[in-house]
Amino acid sequence: MINILNSSNTQTNLIYLRSAYSTFVSNSIDTLEHIFYFLLVYLIVCLTLYKILFTTRPYHLILKKLVKHVKFPKHNRILLVISHPDDECMFFGPTILTLTSRENCEFYILCLSNGNFEKQGKKRRNELWESCTALGISESNIILINATLLPDDPNIEWKVEAVAKLILNTVESLDIDGIITFDRDGISQHPNHCAIYYATASLCLANLLPKDCKIYTLDSINVIRKYISVFDLLCTFLLSTNWFILSWQSGSIVRSAMKKHKSQMKWFRWLYIYFSRYMYINSLREINLSDVELEMQLQDSLLINSFKL
Repeated sequence: MINILNSSNTQTNLIYLRSAYSTFVSNSIDTLEHIFYFLLVYLIVCLTLYKILFTTRPYHLILKKLVKHVKFPKHNRILLVISHPDDECMFFGPTILTLTSRENCEFYILCLSNGNFEKQGKKRRNELWESCTALGISESNIILINATLLPDDPNIEWKVEAVAKLILNTVESLDIDGIITFDRDGISQHPNHCAIYYATASLCLANLLPKDCKIYTLDSINVIRKYISVFDLLCTFLLSTNWFILSWQSGSIVRSAMKKHKSQMKWFRWLYIYFSRYMYINSLREINLSDVELEMQLQDSLLINSFKL
């Protein structure tokens, strides 16, 4: 009698498991179908928007008034601050290419190291000049710093005070009214990139920058968005306040500039220049005193909580 009951319970459990499995498979298929259709619609929308941005057809003109390939305030003298040779085209290509072609806009670049991490400082200096020339920056507007306090080394943290002093001196001497640089996460979490943000933020906190000088930081994004090329277009429109978007033809100029850095063209960089959205899209955020104060408070609170744990 006991064996019969156990056999009956086993059969009931098997029937229940089969039913649960069938329900799970059915729901999973439905979910995957929804995801597929969502991604398909998203890709179609991105391609349509991208086509509208760079078309000359009359019936697209109305839509082009709603979505523009450039949304950035006017400035007369802009300074881009980077850490290493190749940062300018790996991350800021769309910004540089657009602003150097803008009328009455003088564009300067301040590179805080000569990229001597692999003992190729002289070669990388020449590559920087070639790349900047390809992007439309005058040779006289390129400033390269070679200071022992700021070595090209991801294992050495740059002193914020030293970086801030160099930036401030450059801003004052060139009468800069717009600074563009990395955000707090430095795109790739590189400590040299992050140091520039904190140096710029410290100048903002201390009110040392000229009153009419605005600060813009390049958005760091998640790895999925980072490598979907122009298909990040819709996310950029929805989540960003300032942006530069290049056509496929203009993007080839940025790729050509990156190829000038021959010493850095490892296999993974070839993949980067064709799949990274930074080759075609830059989204920037203007930061002000209240933004910096809030970020510093959040950072301090996180440090305090980590010590408590």
